[in-house]
Amino acid sequence: MLSIIIPTLNEEEYLPILLRSIKRQAYKDYEIIIADAGSADRTLEIAEKYGCKITDGGHPGRGRNIGAKRAKGDLLLFLDADAELPRKFLIRFLKECERRRLDIAGCALKIKSRKKIYRLIEKLYSSYFTSTQKFYPHATNCIFVETSLHETIGGFDEKILLGEDFMYVRAAAKKGKFGFISNIYFYASPRRAEGDMTKLIIQYLLAEGHMTFIGPIRSDIFKYRFGHSVTKKNRGVISWMNDKEMGELYAFILRALKKDVPSSQFKNIFTPRIKTFWKRIEKINI
Repeated sequence: MLSIIIPTLNEEEYLPILLRSIKRQAYKDYEIIIADAGSADRTLEIAEKYGCKITDGGHPGRGRNIGAKRAKGDLLLFLDADAELPRKFLIRFLKECERRRLDIAGCALKIKSRKKIYRLIEKLYSSYFTSTQKFYPHATNCIFVETSLHETIGGFDEKILLGEDFMYVRAAAKKGKFGFISNIYFYASPRRAEGDMTKLIIQYLLAEGHMTFIGPIRSDIFKYRFGHSVTKKNRGVISWMNDKEMGELYAFILRALKKDVPSSQFKNIFTPRIKTFWKRIEKINI
């Protein structure tokens, strides 16, 4: 059996889309577990309507761990609440994992938007994750893993505030076989990019740099806030930083890397280049 585990917090807008897409799957040997962190909207009502098991949650890592403890399946699939599965996704994904004898796996994504820039983001995502899968594995939003492997590594590190999925995959890849499946994809909502795209890119790049050169992100330096706000002012994922907070983040990264460069100078060099790069990217006809 496959246990599908979904951490939630105020996901009444997106959860029905995901659950409908799961119910449409030809593969039927599954259970759905909602690990809820205290939703104030109709999230739990929707979960009950679709026959999901409901348990307590918290930060995504904690929610996934709690959900996994309730799971009856020998296979786990961790999904973000704003994902959507194409038809026959489960059959194709599981068959490919079996064919490649994978113990843990991620796959490509497509962003549900007509904006041409997202086609480039999809290609960059898939290319980077594919090229690094053997020595620096990545997977996020949609992670398949054998239950026994999840238990062997002790699940997600609940002390990590951002990027816990990346660190989880890297820990699991040391004990089992990891693979990134680039020819199978799920749909992701574009809500992560709603707002200042430049700041989002900078924060993701700095988060990747932190995890690569410093280690897991256990402090609140990135101002991550889990959940989809009822008022929609906080879209979840990484909240938008103001200029002061961005400056503090630059300074922190530099201190950790022991670079003898003033944070203001680093910021003045780095930020304009990201903005220029993004403006050029937006003009590309994909």
